[in-house]
Amino acid sequence: MADPVPVLDDLRAESAELDALVGELSPADWARSTPAPGWTVTHQIAHLAWTDEVALVAVTDPDAFAKEVEKALAAPHEFVDEGAERGAVLPPDELLARWRHGREALQLALREAPPGTRCPWYGPPMSVASMATARLMETWAHGQDVADAFAVRRVPTARLRHVARIGVRARDYAYVVRELTPPEAEFRIELAAPDGGEPWTYGPPDAVQRVTGPALDFCLLVTQRAHRDDLALRADGAEADRWLDIAQAFAGPPGQGRAPKTAHTTDGTAAADPTAPEDGGR
Repeated sequence: MADPVPVLDDLRAESAELDALVGELSPADWARSTPAPGWTVTHQIAHLAWTDEVALVAVTDPDAFAKEVEKALAAPHEFVDEGAERGAVLPPDELLARWRHGREALQLALREAPPGTRCPWYGPPMSVASMATARLMETWAHGQDVADAFAVRRVPTARLRHVARIGVRARDYAYVVRELTPPEAEFRIELAAPDGGEPWTYGPPDAVQRVTGPALDFCLLVTQRAHRDDLALRADGAEADRWLDIAQAFAGPPGQGRAPKTAHTTDGTAAADPTAPEDGGR
């Protein structure tokens, strides 16, 4: 059984980093557009606040959470946007306070959950450690949208290991949600660590299907914050190559992804494309 404390500590640190980015923004900056279509900075934080609150319900009142699942099934392509829209109408200071309160309440609930707790979710039920990992993944991904809105380059940290791991484990889900049959064989994933240390590896060393590249790029791909054409990831094997086109680390319908920032000529060389949009899926 995985110890949830380390990932809960990392979730708190990831949230604090994003909080430092938005905590002193002006009202005009809260209204700034982010790469996600139709979403401002306010929408990004409103989404995180809403998801933390729903996660808290899942941990503390599974019967009430079942009603949230019913709402999602009734509007699978709208319920995420609707949750963000409801929070986005709040004044920034009120929304910020709500997000801070909600994420801390979730922290405490997860830390106090009995060993072996399984939390219901929109996909399969999760352990406390997995729930915390999912929240960290979302916080990091939406934090990337906020950072991109201000052209802020965030320094990648070892916390990305959690995002990478959930991306690897969600491989089959990316196929199933697209009504495709997942490959039977495991893939080998080898990622260069942000600090230049030992690579992060997953899967059997002798696997035929392989993915290699920087951990940051892999995390940007599986959270659909960048198009694979803009990332230094390599796929060896047809199935690994196919996976990189559909990979997603999050539950829900297939993401729209992001359009490439670079167009390619017929001879395979890169050519700048000033018309390519930088927005994509949530």
